[in-house]
Amino acid sequence: MKAAAVTDAKLGMLLRGLAADYSELVKARLTFLVLMTTLVGFYMGSRGVIDVGLMIHTLFATALVASGAAALNQWLERDADAKMPRTKNRPLPSGRMQPQEAFVFGAAVSLIGVIYLAVSVNALASLLAGFTLVSYLFIYTPLKRLTWLNTIVGAVPGALPPIIGWAGARGELTPEGWILFAIIFFWQMPHFFSIAWIYQEDYKAGGFSMLPVVDPDGASTGRLSVFHAMMLLPISLMPSILGLSGAVYFLSALVLSSVFLGFAVRFNRKKTNSSAWWLFGASIVYLPVLLSLMVFDKIRP
Repeated sequence: MKAAAVTDAKLGMLLRGLAADYSELVKARLTFLVLMTTLVGFYMGSRGVIDVGLMIHTLFATALVASGAAALNQWLERDADAKMPRTKNRPLPSGRMQPQEAFVFGAAVSLIGVIYLAVSVNALASLLAGFTLVSYLFIYTPLKRLTWLNTIVGAVPGALPPIIGWAGARGELTPEGWILFAIIFFWQMPHFFSIAWIYQEDYKAGGFSMLPVVDPDGASTGRLSVFHAMMLLPISLMPSILGLSGAVYFLSALVLSSVFLGFAVRFNRKKTNSSAWWLFGASIVYLPVLLSLMVFDKIRP
């Protein structure tokens, strides 16, 4: 009985370790963010009663595509990840997972996700998910080694999930849906510039051409953080102006975006790790609160 108990304990540890590795491989927290923005896009794009079945299909398939994209991204960057303290313990560079395993998993689940969207949701949502996958892996990922503009390019696939949700609900794209894209796009820039500033030595070691690596004094990093936060302020008000959300959202977005801009201005003035962490923290709070208020104050057609 003792031997069986020991075997069961080892099996449990093995399964927990495997689950943890796959969770890290698919970047579970990032995938959760993708699903959150997809859900908001679907909800805001829905007319009348929410089609729960269609919503579940959209979220499930998008989760597959996002998970596969994350796995393939780590497969492509496994050598660079091994050089950076922040990422060297990921499943691939640490040797806990073989490259072939990650590649087969990533390719399979992302392809299944794109096909699933086409069959169970609609062709437009599938096309958008496919474009997101391809642009993330074959444009953004290689550009990270070539130019700091990779962050701007990468913000495009990063901002497409709410559009996938919108297309899933409506089967079409409208100006209101693209406003959701713009909010996520401009939010990403201060968010990622602050991360890149904090981990600039890591990125340099990995051979990634992030803005703080080529802008060591932070002049451009700070200015661009302020610029995108400044652009985000009026864009965040557009859902109310276009009739998607009401006055509660409008006033809340005005306050939230102004505060977020203040953190970007503070980072631009000080250019310290502390001010970058504050900006990063503000970005983490800002987006879910803003989107929750938008959903709460939705004007139903």
